[in-house]
Amino acid sequence: MPKSRIRKKADYTPPSASKQAANIKLTNRGWVAPVMLALFLIGLVWIVVFYVADGTLPIKALGNWNIVVGFGFIAGGFGVSTQWK
Repeated sequence: MPKSRIRKKADYTPPSASKQAANIKLTNRGWVAPVMLALFLIGLVWIVVFYVADGTLPIKALGNWNIVVGFGFIAGGFGVSTQWK
């Protein structure tokens, strides 16, 4: 029986560094950490001020909804944190 021909594969050559640099999407995400921390702190301070001021501050008309506003700021901080790379 005849023997089949053996095919030789070409050796792998990695792409050059210049092509890899062109493919990497450069984004400036330096704003994420400060905004995230600011939202966390604003939410925390909002809730603490509400409890310390016995419900008269930050916005008296909101009443206990001030807690929801504070947690909203904290949730916004978590939302921004998803953009951090």
